[in-house]
Amino acid sequence: MQKKWIARVGLWLILPIVVALSWSTPAWAFTEEQRLVNEVWRIVNRSYVDESFNHQNWRSLRQQVLSRPLNNREAAYETIQQMLASLNDPFTRLLRPDQYRSLQTNTSGELTGVGLQIALDPETSELKVIAPLESSPAEQAGIRPADRISRIDGVPTAKLTLDEAAEKMRGPIGSRVVLTVAREGEPELDIQVVRDRIAINPVYAQLREFRDRPTIGYIRLNQFNANATVELAKAVHRLENQGAEGYILDLRNNPGGLLQAGVEIARLWLDSGTIVYTVNRQGIQDSFEANGPALTQDPLVVLVNQGTASASEILAGALQDNGRAELVGEKTFGKGLIQSLFELSDGSGLAVTVAKYETPNHHDINKLGITPDRLVPLEAITREQVATEQDQQYQAAVELLTQPSVLAGAA
Repeated sequence: MQKKWIARVGLWLILPIVVALSWSTPAWAFTEEQRLVNEVWRIVNRSYVDESFNHQNWRSLRQQVLSRPLNNREAAYETIQQMLASLNDPFTRLLRPDQYRSLQTNTSGELTGVGLQIALDPETSELKVIAPLESSPAEQAGIRPADRISRIDGVPTAKLTLDEAAEKMRGPIGSRVVLTVAREGEPELDIQVVRDRIAINPVYAQLREFRDRPTIGYIRLNQFNANATVELAKAVHRLENQGAEGYILDLRNNPGGLLQAGVEIARLWLDSGTIVYTVNRQGIQDSFEANGPALTQDPLVVLVNQGTASASEILAGALQDNGRAELVGEKTFGKGLIQSLFELSDGSGLAVTVAKYETPNHHDINKLGITPDRLVPLEAITREQVATEQDQQYQAAVELLTQPSVLAGAA
């Protein structure tokens, strides 16, 4: 079985996932549709993180679903979705062939649509915005992190799975979709978004010079796609050559992406130490380790907020627990579950929660998030005000980074 690590947070989904090709042994007495249902059942049976399968008899459920008449592929898909729904886990889900292909495209750094990262709140089942992508149609239309989407083109999102909601927001470039948005203390608002091709630029870097203060390299990482590690390494090398004496790594509203990219980026900053632990249903732990040397020993401050999720939390937790960086901002999103993504025999995909991850100090952040070293709330600012004097979290990072004790400790 071939595997490669992928982390996907939000929908896109905020979730670390492993991609695998897995075709079950065919049961020749079954119809093609029954074989597909049985294939899914077997993958969940051997891989799902909860051995109780949400406190139900998983073997008995197999008998029930395979006894149903499955006259076509759509009936098989509906049966699979009902079977997975019994787990009460929004991250374990079926991806129909077009959805599976779309997810594979997204992780490569290419995207079309509204440019909106969404997730289902596991407690309320509400569709929530993690963050709009920078300069995306969603951002330009005024959609904000933490917005709740109650309807898509008039269809209540409570009746949709995460992938169905994402599918409704996709469409031809230039077409329009109306999102009904709910915000705390405000009436619902209909926002029209024009779909477009999204250019995902994972890294923005700039040297910041201050009068009578050390020079700072500011790096904003928007997501962990296939290009992120190389681009961030290039940014650090460039800023080092320009004379940076310290760094601010901005992970705010970063929903995650490729898990391996998160691990590799942590290695850019760490000489040694554990980056993350993974724990499966048997309690068996695996870990990713730094293998040094780091690209720079300069002091580092990491900015986080409620939109910092999944692979971003892995990176932030690794840097915090290893004492490499101080975290400034707000408590993070709290997505600490790992999914494996299996390619099924008909070209569809299956995402299954197989493990959870813990920070190097064994903090389980799922639904809890990571608390920064310095809590700094952020009032609403525009994209143009990010990392400026109007950005209080950024200003707190600058003040912390330019303290004489911080620079002396890094010498």
